[in-house]
Amino acid sequence: MPLRFPRTPCEVSRVSSRYSNAFVASRSFWSRTAPTAAPVLTRPEIYDVVCVGGGPAGLSLLSALRASPKTANLKIALVEGQDLNKSPVQAESTTFSNRCSSLTPGSVNFLNDIGAWDHISATRVQPYQAMQVWDGVSGSSISFDPSTTPSGVPDTVATMTENTNLTSALLARLNKLPSIDIMDKTRVEGIELGKETEDMDLSNWPIVSLNNSRKLAARLLVGADGANSPVRTFAGIPSRGWDYNRHGVVATVQVEGANWGQNGPRTAYQRFLPTGPVALLPLPGNVATLVWSTTPEKAALLKSLSSADFIAMVNAAFRLLPVDLDYLHTMKSGHADEFAWREANTAFNSERIPQKISAVQDGSIASFPLRMRHADTYIGHRVALLGDAAHTIHPLAGQGLNQGLGDAKSLAKHISFSLSVGKDIGSNWALDAYNAEQWSKNNAMLGTVDKLHKLYSAGSGPVVWARSLGLDAVDKLGFLKSFFMRQAAGN
Repeated sequence: MPLRFPRTPCEVSRVSSRYSNAFVASRSFWSRTAPTAAPVLTRPEIYDVVCVGGGPAGLSLLSALRASPKTANLKIALVEGQDLNKSPVQAESTTFSNRCSSLTPGSVNFLNDIGAWDHISATRVQPYQAMQVWDGVSGSSISFDPSTTPSGVPDTVATMTENTNLTSALLARLNKLPSIDIMDKTRVEGIELGKETEDMDLSNWPIVSLNNSRKLAARLLVGADGANSPVRTFAGIPSRGWDYNRHGVVATVQVEGANWGQNGPRTAYQRFLPTGPVALLPLPGNVATLVWSTTPEKAALLKSLSSADFIAMVNAAFRLLPVDLDYLHTMKSGHADEFAWREANTAFNSERIPQKISAVQDGSIASFPLRMRHADTYIGHRVALLGDAAHTIHPLAGQGLNQGLGDAKSLAKHISFSLSVGKDIGSNWALDAYNAEQWSKNNAMLGTVDKLHKLYSAGSGPVVWARSLGLDAVDKLGFLKSFFMRQAAGN
């Protein structure tokens, strides 16, 4: 007889029960849409945890599971389509990836706790202690400086590092822990539900079919496989949201002077423009990473410019009036000369803005579409989602990767607790606590960031006056500013 799990009101929440039932009823995404194929008589390999996706969220979950004595003996497999050893971090390199993240103190503490931070390349990490944020229309501003904030607020606002540095550190940590089966350069070709046979009962277990003919049966299948998650589709979990009709332009740039921020706290800068925020975040030395949210048309123009004109546009974004920036975006070339003339005739607060950009790293200018998505639930029967598979957020607050690390920390904690009290780690009894803890927390952050984007998209009218008044008020109220800093720090 197949195993049966009790279904009582205390077992699962109303939301997770709904999607657990939908999951069982739908069987699998592939079986619904693909023609029936001849059965392949390959005996599945049994695992406690199969994680699809080898990004920071998935790797940090597996590191946390292996680092804890309670979960160290789980049989674990990692499936990743990319080559995880393709781009190891070279500490001596003077070039930096354009894919960087701002890690909160809470995220760094988690990485420390699981032993991954010991493997980070310290020469490619840059903490910053201050922030300058201002409204590009009204000029209202707020500053975060450890010298002016009360006790209890972390001295470090956040820590910048390349995503490849973090990934390499997590892989290095995993190599020091009890081994897991890492299957990189391997694609998931299908996921279906298992069945009861004469010698094995895998009823309602996810069976992952790989392109190398292997089949993996998962007591718990973890989807850390990105915004277009096949695991989420298999589980029948809807993901709702919208596109912002904005692109994020990223680049690695060099700042004038060899001692940027060395005579005081390292500072991150962000200016809110009607088309979206532009941010300059410090990397080691006089290098910084640029994230500029703008319309797709303006993003395309920025990517088409010569280095000199691109540098001029970045400097203009932090100095000129929005109307001047709009004019510069109508030009096909000659931005450097036009900016030089307009800068000389524009008044701005020189203490608030960053030093000028002097160079841009070859090949580092790129863009990606911005969107907001949130899964209706993070769990199904024997399925858990984390990272971008569960939620996608606007980058203006730098919280995307931090949310994924928070998911990993929470899921590892609840798996450990379930084992300690004898629960099946794939059951809704075990997973519902993870969903309850993370979904509402992430939903609040998604909503806040979405509203900030919409609030600062207005270029004129009463909204500008109201937001400027609010920004100035927060800057003057130390207790309120401290509250926001603690929340942003993940504390």
